[in-house]
Amino acid sequence: MWSWLRQVKDSVSQKTIGLMRMQFWKTVVEDIYRDEPPLQPVSAELWRAVRKHYLTKRWLLRIVSEREKDMEDKAYRNLQELEAYSENTQSSLLYLLLESLGVKDVHADHAASHIGKAQGIVTCLRATPYYSSRRKVYLPMDICILHGASQEDFIRGSREQNVRDVVYDIASQAHVHLQHARSFSKNVPAAALPAFFQTVVLEDYLQRVRRVDFDVFHPSLQKRNPLIPIYLYIRSWKKTY
Repeated sequence: MWSWLRQVKDSVSQKTIGLMRMQFWKTVVEDIYRDEPPLQPVSAELWRAVRKHYLTKRWLLRIVSEREKDMEDKAYRNLQELEAYSENTQSSLLYLLLESLGVKDVHADHAASHIGKAQGIVTCLRATPYYSSRRKVYLPMDICILHGASQEDFIRGSREQNVRDVVYDIASQAHVHLQHARSFSKNVPAAALPAFFQTVVLEDYLQRVRRVDFDVFHPSLQKRNPLIPIYLYIRSWKKTY
């Protein structure tokens, strides 16, 4: 379901079609909680997960509703708007993962909130070259204006200092959220750790973008780090995120 929702925005040629698909998933969620899942493989699996782990309906609907609003296809007005979107999508998914792991803990919830926000911010940065090549820019407008960087600068793949400054500010906020998430690590139950190992990938990207002086268009950032599995193993062994 999650991958389908992510792909809707880029896979439809008309906003109306995208909204219809979002409404379909809203109906699916409502039907699942009425114990009447549609005869469709993904819906059936989601129904089983809801019954097995007692997943909260609110988190599921919040993800769909936020993706529906994202169909407006506009740049975020400010960093807070990007964080709100990330909380409603990425963090909500983490809350569901915690429920599926049987974790009900306020410290884990706080960590999930910050990790989700970091995930959303990093995803926005990583997708910038892709969307810029299609003449779309979603980076927070307030930070772009602050540094005098226009959407056209990103569309033409500018590597000037003002563009790097925009990336620096946005990446720094993702780093702050990671730090906040880790401040709860001593109180987070060990059972919650599998939901939080994505921090390894987030930290890797933030370190790599820093090494190229926040040039979001640097070719090295489009390559996967082959050491990620090793980093994941080390975090798992140390029982930390």
